Amino acid sequence: MGQAAFSPTVVYRDPKAALDWLAGAFGFEVSLLLTDAEGNVAHAEMSFHDCPIGVAGEWEGAQLGGARMRSPACLEGQGTQFIWVVLESGLDQHCETARAAGAKITEEPADQFYGARTYRAMDPEGHVWSFRQDLRKVPTAQMEAATGLTFKVGG
Repeated sequence: MGQAAFSPTVVYRDPKAALDWLAGAFGFEVSLLLTDAEGNVAHAEMSFHDCPIGVAGEWEGAQLGGARMRSPACLEGQGTQFIWVVLESGLDQHCETARAAGAKITEEPADQFYGARTYRAMDPEGHVWSFRQDLRKVPTAQMEAATGLTFKVGG
């Protein structure tokens, strides 16, 4: 895996369980795992199609300017972001695998106006994951007509 320009890190109360769950539900692979003397996860990275994502436990510290990093499970389900994952194929089967692993499917697979098929899932600690499979290229004018929005790409 090459060096990514940026990589999000998702915070869990139980990062060790999260690593296993993300592998089974979404097909992510552990690419780096650092543990302390007691076997607790100090830092972990997973990959999916050469894209990295960090997995960390809850913590706070001077390196974060005193900020506290918490799982949505500790914040009454509140989150601050969701993560898009692009699939090459098999979105519907991916959804069923996630569902069987215990993901809460918050949006069932559906075709979108912009030419992709998507679904959205919530993991056991409340992180929201959106999955997309591109089906076709849709001209900008067609997307604007379908939504009433103005699309501008770049600068």
